[in-house]
Amino acid sequence: MEHLKEKTLESEQIYQGKFISVRKDRVTLPDGTSSYREIVEHPGAAAIVPLTSRNEVILVRQWRYSIEKVSIEIPAGKLSPDEEPLDCAQRELAEETGFAAKKWQHLLSFYASPGFCNEEMHLYIARELVIADAKPDDDEFVEPLVVPLEAALEMIETGEITDAKSIIGLLEAARILQREED
Repeated sequence: MEHLKEKTLESEQIYQGKFISVRKDRVTLPDGTSSYREIVEHPGAAAIVPLTSRNEVILVRQWRYSIEKVSIEIPAGKLSPDEEPLDCAQRELAEETGFAAKKWQHLLSFYASPGFCNEEMHLYIARELVIADAKPDDDEFVEPLVVPLEAALEMIETGEITDAKSIIGLLEAARILQREED
């Protein structure tokens, strides 16, 4: 696939924020011409489908400023520097829901928007949940919502859940559970 590769000619950092940065690169395209690429750099994240013994999923409601509405999502958060994805998932589950899990399964990792962002999302199922301390970040206000997995899947169909990581996580969890039942 080398014939599709683009080569960076120059790179300029446009913005450095709390957890993202933006750069503008000039690249050589496969046909020899040049173009520009604007890239959002993100440290990566972990997302969790927390399942109870009755196949209920713990979701969170959260105001999302960028879309100016409340979003229903699976718990998730960004990786801290040098943090392993599983450690991040465990921390975020406790912070956002007040639960910890005895059993963890990595489902998959994916890039949410590789056309302009390098964020890699690591997706887990958490089972055998136990009570832990909920300690959301100071600027994070979340409200847990416990629903049967089937109801969460219906919320995708009705447009109540529109967050990509949540859709992927819930569908993948349902697929895994179905495979376990077969």
